[in-house]
Amino acid sequence: MKINFEHTDTFGGESNYSWVRRHTLELPDTTSNLALVRKAKAWADLTGLRCRVESYGDMIAIYPRGICHVVFVTFGE
Repeated sequence: MKINFEHTDTFGGESNYSWVRRHTLELPDTTSNLALVRKAKAWADLTGLRCRVESYGDMIAIYPRGICHVVFVTFGE
């Protein structure tokens, strides 16, 4: 399964895209959402920070506390 990571800033709680970093990984289909969140946080250098995680079925949004960033995890393509 192809996984896309997108790390950007936020403004007023919404993604702003004044800068953005993107990365794509190929992972097994059996990878859990928890494992995806851990990989995304490690890639974005957010390991150890508490985050609010929102799952929308086809996308996961990770909002670290205390900084105006968001990491999106999407599937496919």
